[in-house]
Amino acid sequence: MEYSEQLLWKLRHVQDAYSRIGKLQIDKIAHPIPSSAIYEYRNKMEFSFGAHRWLTPKQIHSEQDFNKNFALGMHYPGRYDKIIDIDKCFIQPDIGNQIINFVRNEAISRNISPHNYYNQKGFLKNIVLRYSRYQNSVMAILITNKPTNEDEEAFALWFVNELPKIFEQVKITYWATNDKQSSVAVGEIQLSNNYGVLQEEILNIVFDISPFSFFQTNSTQLDTFIGKILEIARLEKNFVIWDLYCGCGTITLPAAKTVRKAIGIELNSSAIKDAKNNAQTNNINNVEFYEADLNSKKIPNLFKQIENPDVVIIDPPRSGMTENTIAHLLEVAPKRIIYVSCNPVTQARDIALMNSAYEVNKVQPVDMFPHTFHIEVITELIKK
Repeated sequence: MEYSEQLLWKLRHVQDAYSRIGKLQIDKIAHPIPSSAIYEYRNKMEFSFGAHRWLTPKQIHSEQDFNKNFALGMHYPGRYDKIIDIDKCFIQPDIGNQIINFVRNEAISRNISPHNYYNQKGFLKNIVLRYSRYQNSVMAILITNKPTNEDEEAFALWFVNELPKIFEQVKITYWATNDKQSSVAVGEIQLSNNYGVLQEEILNIVFDISPFSFFQTNSTQLDTFIGKILEIARLEKNFVIWDLYCGCGTITLPAAKTVRKAIGIELNSSAIKDAKNNAQTNNINNVEFYEADLNSKKIPNLFKQIENPDVVIIDPPRSGMTENTIAHLLEVAPKRIIYVSCNPVTQARDIALMNSAYEVNKVQPVDMFPHTFHIEVITELIKK
């Protein structure tokens, strides 16, 4: 499918999400802003090891002999037990392909076992690769079960200490362990070559990115995306803004340069720590960050303690907001809400719950995920 066709498909996806809930006006949905890069754009990739390799029908009927007991790549859709072995991913920088192929060969040569979904045994679980365009550097994270022998521990030490010597762009390495059944690629840090962070730049603001913190995945599109959010928000110097689900401050800090005060609220403690560090690094002093669960019934207590907002920006996870959070937001009753979402379906659902108090003024999709069905949507809601 040509990229222009992808954008039209994504536009129809947004229109369909909004049309299902009735009164919302789909004629206010603009054409998606295209990504400036459609290949090698992702700044974070998570790859999984597996003891059960998924073979395509073509591979099955070929005469080639495949190692079915070791794979490093991506889960087959809907099958958490099967891994598609990948030697080239087109949406990550090519250095990532070099790294995963090199690590795969090293693991096989050392006879290090991959994770087995059925018995939860096997050492190797994930490789996470994070990239900085700003620094032209890579953070590589190995996630494993706890080692059961010296060979497994030696492999983790090799990954941490030797990978930066093999690949010049690899500046930071981590080894983390995770013995939970969940396939989520996070873990408890065991070792690093320098315990460092990556840095990325958005609208001339430098952000620290720690191993497991959230950061928008398309670096080439970040200035356009954040810039469009601020444009739609129409911020003024005397404004107070709230940034809910603020992460490490990717919206809060650029907004703070325009307003009197910016307040960010986020549940993830490491993200709040990064946000505060980012504010300090960039000498931005008119911001406040709070670690709090926006789904909690106690959140109104925090809302009453902080200055009332002129504009609220919300950027929740794909699951959207809870009815509890929406109810508390309606009590705050800001004049305008800028709702940012990577899931038009849950976004439209939440907006429908606010329909008695707010009307849709503008819907601007922004493509942050070429060659996938995902789309970011920025929606302006105005109080009736």
